[in-house]
Amino acid sequence: MPLQSPPNRLSPELLQGLGDIKSIRAFPKGVALFRQGEMAAGLYVVQSGAVRILLQTAQNQKQLLEMAGPGSVLGLSESMSGESHRITAEAGADTTAVFIPADKLLTFLGEHSDFSMQIVRLLSEELHGLYGKFRNISSHPGRPRQRQLDQQLN
Repeated sequence: MPLQSPPNRLSPELLQGLGDIKSIRAFPKGVALFRQGEMAAGLYVVQSGAVRILLQTAQNQKQLLEMAGPGSVLGLSESMSGESHRITAEAGADTTAVFIPADKLLTFLGEHSDFSMQIVRLLSEELHGLYGKFRNISSHPGRPRQRQLDQQLN
């Protein structure tokens, strides 16, 4: 599966403005940046390597959703909402990422409203991307149509 080129990037100005609240973390291949169900500690910006985006299925298997490459922002919506992760992000190769703690990001954005609109834009892009993926999955020819599902339920 090819690496996804991230439409949603943090600007160099925002990354620079985060100064001391960000840190660089290294993840060997196979190590999780975060796991589905864990409370979000912060967001990650992939600098190098590749990250596998995985979804745990009802059968307790991992389904590969996509590969994220350099520039990808991971865990943004969960960091902003304070919710647990809905996916697992696992290093698919040796990976480095910028880590920004959620609480410090929220404080920073409260003090620097000029960067808040960038975060709103990124969240909006993430939501539109999810809509697109859902449309692709729901229109897949191998999936039953809603009418067939409704008939089975009645």
